[in-house]
Parts: sequence; structure tokens; C-alpha cells
Amino acid sequence: MNARGILWTSVLLIGLGWAAPARYARAHCDTMDGPVVKAAQAALEKGDVTAALKWIKPQHEGEIREAFKKTLAVRRLGREAKDLADMYFFETLVRLHREGEGAPYTGLQPAGSVEPVVAASDKALETGSVDELSQEITHRVAEGIRRRFALAAEKRKHAEENVEAGREFVQAYVEYVHYVERLHADATSPAAHEPAAGKPVAPATHQH
Repeated sequence: MNARGILWTSVLLIGLGWAAPARYARAHCDTMDGPVVKAAQAALEKGDVTAALKWIKPQHEGEIREAFKKTLAVRRLGREAKDLADMYFFETLVRLHREGEGAPYTGLQPAGSVEPVVAASDKALETGSVDELSQEITHRVAEGIRRRFALAAEKRKHAEENVEAGREFVQAYVEYVHYVERLHADATSPAAHEPAAGKPVAPATHQH
């Protein structure tokens, strides 16, 4: 690697923050096998940034275009420089995507760290069928309701025996009711960018 390549390597290492490990985050878009990094890889292979732009807000487009341009230039300096430059672009795209969601960025996570339910969601889109995912989620939800209901119902039988038993019932009751409330709120709320009748769309709070 020539002097220019060594300089870029040093700059990229510092910019990526590799001197300290990033905190592990459970975020789909933060993973090396997530859709954001896949879009970045596709853009770099084609030499066209278009595939990556859909993952960021319009106000970040200039920064991504500049990072893409620099990355393409550094990739020509050799294998090591290519790997570092690619990682720099992955980090930049994911960071700006997270910023656009209003979520913190804690670094890229290794492939395979996506939660199973998220992987299943992606698989449903790839196969064009949501039936398997819907059945699995429905089963889990019903199981959660039954478990909390059973505990609350059992505690209710003894709630009036003494204060301690009463408090145990209240704790089980609150968990049961709040669980159902959360499920109902999620099930009846409009999808992102889908306004309820006569109501403006609230900012999305989803985090990958």
C-alpha cells in the first residue's frame, strides 16, 4: 500500500472508532447481514449509490454521496484499503439511517445477531407469504395472554386473604391488563405513513 493508502487507512480506523468496542445493540439495521449493509454492498459493487439512498433521509443524501465517492477512490488502493473503505461506508450509511429514525448508533454488529422474529419478517417478504410469520406471532401472543391470565386468575382467588396476597394479585393483574393493552394498541394503530381517519401521521418510532 502506498503513502496515500496508509494515510487513508489511519483516518478510517480513527473515524470508525475501532480503538474501543461498540456496545452490542439489538437493532436489525445495525447488523452486517441486515438490509442497510446489503444495500451498501450492492451500491459499491455497481458503482452506483442509488441502492443506498433509500435508507436515509433527504437531508443526509449529500453526506452519503460524498462518503460513497471517497470510498470508491480508496477501494482502488488495494485489498486492505478496500475492506476499510467499505466498512467506513457501511458505518456511515447505518449511522445516518439510525439518525433518520431518531435512534442512537452504537456500531455495526456481526452477522447472525438479528432476532429470529426479525429474520422471519424478512423471510416473509422474500417468499411473498406472511402466513407462517402470522401463525407464529399469533401463537406467541395467545400463549402470552393465557399465561398472564392464568396467573392473575389464580392470585385473584386469594386476594382478600391478607395484604400480601392482595398485592400479589394486583401485581399479576397489572401485568396481565397492561400486556393486553399493549397488544391491542399495536394491533389497532395505523401503519407508518398510514394516517388514521382525519388524523395526521405521528413520527415513526420503529427501530431495526
